[in-house]
Amino acid sequence: MKTHDAKRVEIFIEAVVERQLTNALIDAGVTGYTVLPVSGGNGQSGPWSREGQIGRGSGMVAVVCIVRPERVDELLEAVFAVVEKQIGMVSVSDAAVVRLEKF
Repeated sequence: MKTHDAKRVEIFIEAVVERQLTNALIDAGVTGYTVLPVSGGNGQSGPWSREGQIGRGSGMVAVVCIVRPERVDELLEAVFAVVEKQIGMVSVSDAAVVRLEKF
């Protein structure tokens, strides 16, 4: 089966700015993304978890989207306008997709 080159962008950010981030993605022309809850991890400030938290205010989410390679720069500019002021991380990796028309 033929595959097509794509880029997978993963953004880990505080849950309180999820809407701001997803709006920025939509404004940048991203047609699809997935938001996942993050239950814990380990970073510059050490280990953390959602355990004992009430509500989503201090939690984190992961937002994942797959785009055509030529769209990555525009997407990253929109993302960094939100992420640079928040706790978070952005990664970009190579991906292959089967149904290019979806991206």
